[in-house]
Amino acid sequence: MSNASSANVQIQLPDGTLHEHPASTTAMDIAKGISDGLARGVIAAEISGRVVDANRPLGELSEDDQPIALRLLTSRDAEALDVLRHSAAHVMARAVMRLYKGVSLAFGPTTSGGFYYDFDIPEKISEDDFPKIEAEIKKIIKEKEPFERFILDRDEARKLCDDLDQDLKVEHIDTGLSDQSTVSFYRQGEFVDLCRGPHIPDAGKIKAIKMMSVAGAYWKGDASGRQLQRLYGTAFFDKKELAAYLEQLEEAKRRDHRVLGKQHGLFAINPEVGQGLCLWLPKGARVRVTLEEFLRKELLTRGYDPVYSPHIGRVELYETSGHFPYYRDSQFSPLFGSEAGGLVDAWNQRLVDGTLDSDSEEKLMEAAKVLGAEFPDYKSSSSSEDKQKVLHRWQTVHERYLIKPMNCPHHCHMFKAMPRSYRQLPLRLFEFGTVYRHEQTGELNGMLRVRGLTQDDAHIFCTGDQVEQEFKATIELTKFVLNAVGLDDYRVQLSLRDPNSDKYVGSEDNWDHAEGALRGVLENSGLDFNEEPGEAAFYGPKADFMVRDCIGRSWQLGTVQLDYNLPERFKLEYTGSDNATHRPVMIHRAPFGSLERFTGMLIEHFAGAFPMWLSPEQVRVLPLSDKSLEYAVAVAKQFDEAGLKVTIDNNDGKVQAKIRNAQLDLVNYMAVVGPKEAEAGQVALRDRIDGDLGSMPIAEAIARLKDEIATRKVRQAVKSSLSAAAAVDSGATGHEY
Repeated sequence: MSNASSANVQIQLPDGTLHEHPASTTAMDIAKGISDGLARGVIAAEISGRVVDANRPLGELSEDDQPIALRLLTSRDAEALDVLRHSAAHVMARAVMRLYKGVSLAFGPTTSGGFYYDFDIPEKISEDDFPKIEAEIKKIIKEKEPFERFILDRDEARKLCDDLDQDLKVEHIDTGLSDQSTVSFYRQGEFVDLCRGPHIPDAGKIKAIKMMSVAGAYWKGDASGRQLQRLYGTAFFDKKELAAYLEQLEEAKRRDHRVLGKQHGLFAINPEVGQGLCLWLPKGARVRVTLEEFLRKELLTRGYDPVYSPHIGRVELYETSGHFPYYRDSQFSPLFGSEAGGLVDAWNQRLVDGTLDSDSEEKLMEAAKVLGAEFPDYKSSSSSEDKQKVLHRWQTVHERYLIKPMNCPHHCHMFKAMPRSYRQLPLRLFEFGTVYRHEQTGELNGMLRVRGLTQDDAHIFCTGDQVEQEFKATIELTKFVLNAVGLDDYRVQLSLRDPNSDKYVGSEDNWDHAEGALRGVLENSGLDFNEEPGEAAFYGPKADFMVRDCIGRSWQLGTVQLDYNLPERFKLEYTGSDNATHRPVMIHRAPFGSLERFTGMLIEHFAGAFPMWLSPEQVRVLPLSDKSLEYAVAVAKQFDEAGLKVTIDNNDGKVQAKIRNAQLDLVNYMAVVGPKEAEAGQVALRDRIDGDLGSMPIAEAIARLKDEIATRKVRQAVKSSLSAAAAVDSGATGHEY
C-alpha cells in the first residue's frame, strides 16, 4: 500500500471520469454522492478487477499512484451474487452457533449454485433440523446488522481464535496462513469469523435463502483428517429467483440420467463389476454407436486418420509425459511383472512423502530380499533423492505398467514411429480411446463421473505456421458437433496458467506463445469467451466449451488444448523445408469430451427422449391383433432394410395400451397396422410429439422418417419425459380403432 492511504486518491469511474477524494472515502460514499437509490442497491465494489467490500476505505486499496478504477456492483452484476452467498454462509454459521454447543468453524465458500459451511459439531444435524436453523437465519437477516471488517497481526489473530475455542481456525493460522503477517476477520453482531471477504454491507440484503442438504466432509479435504458436517444452502436477491432455481432442481431430478438410464435400459453400473465402470446396455450402446459413427464419418471427411492404442503402457511413458507421478492420486496403482514390484513402489512413495523411518526401512529391505529383490547401492546412498533413484532404476528394469490414464503419450509415439516431413503435416490422429482414472468413490456420479471413460480423442501434429488454422478448424468442428444435437447455447472458457503456480511444465516463452495463439483465434472467431487463469492443463492452455442445457444448467463438454510441451518431452521431430529438424506443435481436442459424460448429459437434456437420428428405437410397429402380426413383421422388415431402428409390439392388449407403452418408452414414431392398412399396403403413422399423422404408404412413411434422420432435426418436447404418457392417459390417443 502506498502513501495514498494518508492522502487523497483519484477514482476513475466506468465512464472514464476522474474524481479526487480523501483516502478514507469508501465505494459506498461514492454511491451516496451519486444518488441515495444507487447506495441502497450497492452490494460490493470492484477495484481494478478485484471485488471488495463497499465499505472498505479506498486508500487501503491503492497500490501505486495510478487512479483507482472503481465499479459499483449491484444485484444486476453476476459478481454480486457470490458476495451475497458468501455472506449468507456466515449468517448460516452464526445461526448454527446460536443453536448448538461446541461448534468449531471450518470454511464457508460459495459454489456454482449456492454455498456451504463445514462444522465440527458434537451433535448430528439432519434435514429435520433445517426449519429451526432457517428460522434463526431469518431473525439474523431481520436485524440487518452490518458486516464489519478488522485486521489483526498473526499472534493476535491466533489468540482471538483460541479464546473463541476455534481450534480449526487456530490450526489454519499456524499452517495455511503461516506466510501472512496480518489476517482479516469479519464481525456481525456476536459472530466473529476469520475471513478474507468480501461481504455485503448488511444481512438485510439477503432476500431469499434456503438450506438445501447436509453431507459429510473432511478438514481441508484430507480423508485421514478430522470428519466434519457440511451444510449446503443457497441464496438470492429475489424470492422469484429462488423459486425458479428450486423448480430447476426439481426438473433436474425428473431428468436424472441415473433414473432414466435404468428405466429405459440405457446403461448400468454394478458394484460387482466395479464402481464407476459403465455397462452400456443395448439401447445405450445404440446411442453410443450412432455418436461414434457420426463423428468418425465427419473426422474422415476432415482429413483425420484413425488409430488404436493399447489399454496399458509402461510407467516410464507417463513419467516422460509428466502425467506420472503428477496425477498419481487419480490413477490406478502400477502393475508389476515382479512379486516385489508393489512393495518397492510403496517403499518409494514413503521416501517421496518423507514418512519412512529407519526401522521400517530395514524391514522393507528384508521383505524385498525374500521376494528376490536386492539393492546393493541403497545403503550407501546418503540422501532420500539418491535412494529414490536406486529404487527407480530397479523398477525400470523390472517393468511397471499403468492402466492407460490418457491417450496422448501413445499418440506421440505414433508420430515418432516413422520419419516425418513438413509435407506430411498437419498429421491428425483420432481414436475412441478408453482410459481409466481412479476417481474417489464419493465423486462418482452415474455416467457423468466414472472410472472408465472413452474419449473421442484426437491429436494434431502441425508446424507453428499451421497452429492458427488448425485450432480454428477444431473450434469449428466442436461447434458442428454441439449444433448437431441442438446444443447451441454455449460460451468458451479460455483456460490459462496461473503465473504464481509451479504446477505447469514448459518454458515461459512457449506458454506466452500458446496463450496468445488461442486468444487470437477466439477473438477472430466472434465467439463469446472469458479468460480463467489457473484452469489450464499442466502442459498447455485450452479452450473449454461451457454448454447450457434446456433447463439452464452449464456443462463443460468439448475441449481444445494447445501444447508445445509434450513434443519437447518426447523429442518429436519433423524435417522442414530447410532440411533441418524442427519440433511440431501438438493440439489435443475432444468435441464430446467423453462418450460417457456426453451421453449422460444428453439423457438429461432430452429427458431420455432422444431426437430421431440419435434414438435407440426410432419406430415401433403396433399390430391391432395377432391377425395383423404377419403384416406387422413385413412392415418392420421394410423399415429395417431402410436402415431404421425398428421393433414390433406383439404383446396382447388393445392398441391404446400399446401406444401408451411406446410413449412411456419414448419411441419417436409408432406405425399402427390393422386389416385396413394391410389391404392398402399402408401404415397409420403416429408421432410421439405431434400425435396422429394419418395413414400413408409404407414408402412415404420411410421417406419421412429418413428425412428427419438425415437433417438431424432436434425437436424439444414437453418438459418432462412423462408428459407424453400423461397425454395418452387423458385419452388423447389421436387415432380411433
